[in-house]
Amino acid sequence: MKVELQVKDQYIKGKGAQINPNNPFDKLLKTVDTREHFSDFDRKELKTTYIESTAKSILNKVESPDIGLSYSMNPYQGCEHSSMYSYARDAHNYWGYSSGLDFETKILVKTNAAELLDQKLSSTKWVAAPIMLSGNTDCYQSVEKEYEITRDILKVLLKHKHPVGIVTKSALILRDIDILQNMAQHNLVNVAISLNTIDDSLRQKLEPRASSVHTRLALIDKLSSAGIPVTVLAAPIIPGLNDTGIIKLAKKVSEAGARALHHIVVRLNGNVKEIFKGWLSRNINESTDTILNQIRSLHNGDLANSKFGQKMKSDGVIEDMIHQQFKLARNLYMLDDEIFDYNTELFSRNKVRQGVLF
Repeated sequence: MKVELQVKDQYIKGKGAQINPNNPFDKLLKTVDTREHFSDFDRKELKTTYIESTAKSILNKVESPDIGLSYSMNPYQGCEHSSMYSYARDAHNYWGYSSGLDFETKILVKTNAAELLDQKLSSTKWVAAPIMLSGNTDCYQSVEKEYEITRDILKVLLKHKHPVGIVTKSALILRDIDILQNMAQHNLVNVAISLNTIDDSLRQKLEPRASSVHTRLALIDKLSSAGIPVTVLAAPIIPGLNDTGIIKLAKKVSEAGARALHHIVVRLNGNVKEIFKGWLSRNINESTDTILNQIRSLHNGDLANSKFGQKMKSDGVIEDMIHQQFKLARNLYMLDDEIFDYNTELFSRNKVRQGVLF
C-alpha cells in the first residue's frame, strides 16, 4: 500500500523533517500506516534520545567508486544537525527507525567503536588504507560532547599512525586540535568542512541545528592556522537554491585558508524525496516545481540516481554549468581539486616497531 505523506500545520522549530515516513522494512507496512502523527504537546516535548549499542564491527569497506576513500567508519547513526537533504536519512531504516524525525532525535551510539578499531588495526592482516570518518553522519554532532568516541578513535589512529579523512560541520572538532596537529605533521589527516552556502538564512533553513556560516569560516581559519589541511566540501549543491553563490563561496573559504574545494550535487533518495518536497512547500513554495525539475535534470528525469558507480554523479546542462562554475572558482582562488595524498607508509613501519616490543 502506498502511503501519501502529510505535513501537519504546526512547524517543529529546529527540525529539518516534519514527518516520520514509514520504514520500508516494517513488516506491517502493507496493511498498517505506521507513520507517527504528533500532537501539539508531543511536538513541543520532542527531545533527542541517545541509544547506546555494542557494535560487532566498525569499519565498512567502500566498494563503490563514488567514494574517494577505501573505508568508512560511523561512531553514531542518526544526526542532530537535522540537515533535511541528507542522503544518510534512509540508512536509519536499517536500525528500525524512520528517516524523518527519528533520524534527528534517535541517535545510536556505538560505545565500543574505538576498541573495535584498535583490534582491527592491530591485526597482522590489516593493510593501511585511508578511512573516512564518517561515511553517513557527523562524528562531531552534539552527542560527541558527552561520549567523546570520536576523540578516542583519533587516539587509536594516532597510536597506529593510520591515515583518516574527517568530514564535519561542527566546531567541536577544535577540541581535538592537539591530536589533529600531531597527525597533520605526518600527513595522516585531512579535514573536510561541509559548507554549501554563505547565505546563513538559507543555511539555517537547510541545516537548522548545524554551525553557522560564520562559525564554519572561522573553523576553517583556525584549523588551517594550526597546520591542519582543510578541504571544503560544498554539498549538496541544489539548483535554484545555492548554485548561484559558488564563486562567492570559493572566495570566502579561500580567504579562510582552505586548500581544496570539492562539490556534490543533491540527490533525493528514498524517503528523502518526500521530506525535501515538504520542506520546499513550506520554505520555497513559489519555486517548488522549478527546483524539483532542475534536480530531475541532473539525474535523467529522477530525483536521484541509484545506479552503482553513479550515485554521486550527475549530468545534463545544469550539471555542466555547476561544474564550470567550480572549475572557474578553483582557478580564481587557487583551490585544489585533487584527492588528498594520505601517508600510509608510517603505519607499516609503526606496526613493525610495535611487534618488536612483544
